[in-house]
Amino acid sequence: MEMISKTDKERLEAQLLECLKFRPVIAGRIAEARAQGDLKENADYHAAREDQAMNEAKVRDLENKLSHVQVAGEIDVPRDMVFLGAVVVLRDIKSNREEKYRLVGQLSDDSSDDYIEVTGSSPIGVALMKARIGETVRVDLPKGERRFLIVTIEG
Repeated sequence: MEMISKTDKERLEAQLLECLKFRPVIAGRIAEARAQGDLKENADYHAAREDQAMNEAKVRDLENKLSHVQVAGEIDVPRDMVFLGAVVVLRDIKSNREEKYRLVGQLSDDSSDDYIEVTGSSPIGVALMKARIGETVRVDLPKGERRFLIVTIEG
């Protein structure tokens, strides 16, 4: 079971719903293209069938992901402890520079200028999980070790 935040699960469910809503649209496109006649050289028909295959693959992928996840945060977590869904302000001990990170179960397609998304299985995510405000965590990165002070947790 993979742990994800409630927001991540809702996002996956919304993507699945969109794909399911798209099924009749694709079926209509296939029917229209089929009505045009010869299917061998019908570009509209082949494009619609390709869209259908891609949509069905995405549906299967999303259904598989949703069947193998558990929502984190369904247990009481202390407010000063980092857990999935938390936005954490970290101060690099060496440079004294602060950055915001959001701990997620899986990366989203949404980009944010407010924070950097990290998964719970990434080196930073592993170091942050269950750490508390005021603690210094060590992160082993490909470019070497870094240490961060947990300044605040925003959610």
